[in-house]
Amino acid sequence: MPRLFFGLEIPPEIKDRLLEITTAVSGAKWQSAEQLHITLLFLGSVEEERFAAICDSASGILTDPFHLQVIGLGCFGRPQNPRNLWAGVQPAVPVAGLHRALQGQMETLGFATEKRAFRPHITLARFKREAGSVEAVLAEQGERDFGQFPVTEFALFESKPGPAGSAYTIIERFPLRTPTA
Repeated sequence: MPRLFFGLEIPPEIKDRLLEITTAVSGAKWQSAEQLHITLLFLGSVEEERFAAICDSASGILTDPFHLQVIGLGCFGRPQNPRNLWAGVQPAVPVAGLHRALQGQMETLGFATEKRAFRPHITLARFKREAGSVEAVLAEQGERDFGQFPVTEFALFESKPGPAGSAYTIIERFPLRTPTA
């Protein structure tokens, strides 16, 4: 069964800037340009016969297009022993609103979604158990502005695991549409 998630694409010029921070950190598995995205909602393994209902439901979401700024770095876990390194996005409010709308739609279709707090970010590196410290990267690049971009659509991605990490393929794109009064 395909593994699916909803996400936002990142423009190539911002991906290029994000990839500039790749550095030697013990245990880091850096993401490639093709892997950089913002996850909105992970669905997991899904039967193909459910794709149409998922797409129909997602296409009904009405939200205004917005702009995002990719700024700053952070990590999940302690900087001395991180689980992953990420770039932040601002403002978080429209991304969180889109997440909540998708979550509500997918729950009506019977999907169990994560209950932990949603924190929009772009994963740059994942770490093995023997993770090295990212303190120097955070000190040097932690406040960096990677640029801004308009968000006019979101996408349904398929994730296929592979030796170089997961490969992502877009199954469907959904334009953001302003709700009418």
